[in-house]
Amino acid sequence: MNPEVYIVAATAIAVGLILAAAGLGSALGWGLISAKTIEGITRQPEMRAQLMTNTFIFAGLMESFPFIVLAMAMWFVFGNPFLAAIR
Repeated sequence: MNPEVYIVAATAIAVGLILAAAGLGSALGWGLISAKTIEGITRQPEMRAQLMTNTFIFAGLMESFPFIVLAMAMWFVFGNPFLAAIR
């Protein structure tokens, strides 16, 4: 078989694994952020405003992670550097 087929197939599998890991990591991050915020509010209800502010800041940072990983995965799909190496 043509080596390009193997490279494209391996890249497709790798991109799928990368996106799955990004989704799982983001979901775990959201769960931890939410759980710790609720835990902090139940321990000190007077800190609710400050905890919510921190939660929204960290949630924004957590949201950027999957988009950065998606951009990297799309680079492998559309601008595969491994295909250029064999041409």
